[in-house]
Amino acid sequence: MCLGYEGEPMIYSFCPRCGAHLTVRRVEGRDRQICADCGFIYYAHSSPCVGVLIVEEGRVLLVERAVEPFQGYWDIPGGFLEAGEHPADGAIREVEEETGLLVEPTEILGVFMDVYGAEEEPTLNICYVARVVSGEARAGSDATCLQWFPLQALPQNIAFTWEAEALALLRDRVL
Repeated sequence: MCLGYEGEPMIYSFCPRCGAHLTVRRVEGRDRQICADCGFIYYAHSSPCVGVLIVEEGRVLLVERAVEPFQGYWDIPGGFLEAGEHPADGAIREVEEETGLLVEPTEILGVFMDVYGAEEEPTLNICYVARVVSGEARAGSDATCLQWFPLQALPQNIAFTWEAEALALLRDRVL
């Protein structure tokens, strides 16, 4: 990946609207990729994600990642939102895909920043707390297994920094 202005990844070499070369100029106090021909401005942004802490009897359900990044680490069920998808709907969809469970989000625990993958793409992670409504727990295609962990005995190898922060926040609130 080519790094450009202020360490940000160069997303485009050419304008996605008109095909002209993009240049870097200072706009709104930041260096941004701009098309001098049509005026297109690329605003770098964080990808929206959801994570769901499924809590039951002082335990939380985690999935062991079957894929990179962090293959073999423990992960909160969740993932990237689809374009236009409401975060609560994405949370329900991701949990069902990864665990086979239908959940009901009960609250938003918090919003956390992190990065994803080797490119360290910025992510904005909305973390829900949820309860199981129905379903049989089973590992989805991107999980090796599922396991319930007591909040006072969480594993050390948590996949993402934001997840460790969210789990600590939940543990401190519950215990």
